Amino acid sequence: MKFGKMSLVAGLAMALTPVLANAAQLSGDAKSALPKDVIQVIVVDYRAMQNSPAAMNLKDRVLPPELKKLETALKSSGLKVDNDADTLAFASFRANGEGTRIVGIAQGQFHTREIMANFVKTKTKTTTVRNNTVYPMGASGLSVVFLNQTTMVFGDRDAVKAALDARDGVAPNFLQNGDMVTEMSQVDSKAVWSLLDQKGTQTMMKSVLGDAAQLADYDTVRNRMKSSRYTMDFSNGVHFDLTVVTSDTLTAATAATLMKGVAIMRKTQGSPLEKTAIDATTIESNSGSIQVAYASSDQQFSSLLSSPLFQSVVK
Repeated sequence: MKFGKMSLVAGLAMALTPVLANAAQLSGDAKSALPKDVIQVIVVDYRAMQNSPAAMNLKDRVLPPELKKLETALKSSGLKVDNDADTLAFASFRANGEGTRIVGIAQGQFHTREIMANFVKTKTKTTTVRNNTVYPMGASGLSVVFLNQTTMVFGDRDAVKAALDARDGVAPNFLQNGDMVTEMSQVDSKAVWSLLDQKGTQTMMKSVLGDAAQLADYDTVRNRMKSSRYTMDFSNGVHFDLTVVTSDTLTAATAATLMKGVAIMRKTQGSPLEKTAIDATTIESNSGSIQVAYASSDQQFSSLLSSPLFQSVVK
């Protein structure tokens, strides 16, 4: 599954947005509808994304098939999310020993009366989960349920049921995951942000390090990586910040050294444009955390998109 891998690049799909974006925060209802065992959650200011054709084109390039299917179904369902959605979130989670599932959450001011009237008019066949009415999303095979007038949950039937079980207290929800809730408070003031749990972080770091992940040093630090988070800010150029939380200072320093080695190797093999991008990236360790920061102008980042370096990261 590629959901974890795209954590470093999904936010970049919004990086060319030329406007100042608002914070992409989840409401209490939205948080409670996320199952406790979240692997990764990605939250974006949907209006900022929609306002930039370049950002939308980049998003189409890097968004994994699983998320494309969810977004396409949402947009073609007649729910008018392009006009009404303010925030869009995707979360992957472990489903009681049944593998991994993905659920989507949209927040905005939805015209629920019109939507419900259309469902009645078309004699849409619904299902009921306790007091929740679940509606099919056209021919996609996916479903949607409104938690209230401002929050909808969508995904395949089992993912939606898992979200409702979490929200209704039948199963543990995200708010009971103290570590992830604490991590969220560090990032949800940004327009684009993401959280990964330990397993998701390990998968992401293995992808970032490439061949260096085969080294003995990486085996030493891998299991000491606890979680990670990233944010994107584009109010003045492009700013990307990644923090990887580890169990101790030595682990963070070792992992940061490995990442610096990978950067040096890619710099020796890269084009002048790619070398400039690597020079604009800092990698440090601090109090048990690895901190990666990248900054550039919109124009510089736009030029980087077609480079072999960027393609090797997102493929």
